[in-house]
Amino acid sequence: MIESKILLMFFTTSILLGLSPGPDNLFVMTQSAQHGRKAGLLVTLGLCTGLLFHTAAVTFGLAAIFAASAAAFTLFKFAGAGYLLYLAWQAFRAGTMDGSPAVAEKISSAGLYRRGIIMNISNPKVSIFFLAFLPQFADPARGSLPWQLALLGVIFIIATIIVFGAISILAGTLGERFRQSAFAQRVLNRAAAAIFAGLAIKLALAQR
Repeated sequence: MIESKILLMFFTTSILLGLSPGPDNLFVMTQSAQHGRKAGLLVTLGLCTGLLFHTAAVTFGLAAIFAASAAAFTLFKFAGAGYLLYLAWQAFRAGTMDGSPAVAEKISSAGLYRRGIIMNISNPKVSIFFLAFLPQFADPARGSLPWQLALLGVIFIIATIIVFGAISILAGTLGERFRQSAFAQRVLNRAAAAIFAGLAIKLALAQR
């Protein structure tokens, strides 16, 4: 069993990683500002569901495929980049078709949750990050390595929910003022489109 002090160190590190600027928390912030606090929380739950996939990938050794196979890595990263470009196009069209606050209601809860899952799973760098990060806090001498990795993955997810949940509430509250204005809504949607496109380019250019 992993010692409590190591778990506390891992949890603290996970919180700090969640606070550091990155594509996932930027994605949550954008969705919250554009569609509201609830949207950000749903996207957060989707992202954390995706983290379950990456935890399983590390636990069962699947992440090693992304680290070793250029083809698999490239396939996933371009799939993720393509999805982000699709979201960028949707955000851009939302700003030109209708700038009213009602735009936020056009995306279902399931759709927002699904966005988070796809965003996370389609980024192979998350699996590679987990492959490098989680084993640093595990030790075969303490028992089953897969169980330790699974536990660390769950703790990381809890830390992510706390940090991204706070980001969702803050960004959603600030974005609420913008969504009351048709002009501000268009600006917010265009900004979201630019951010999604930037994230797509960054992911497409990512190297193992």
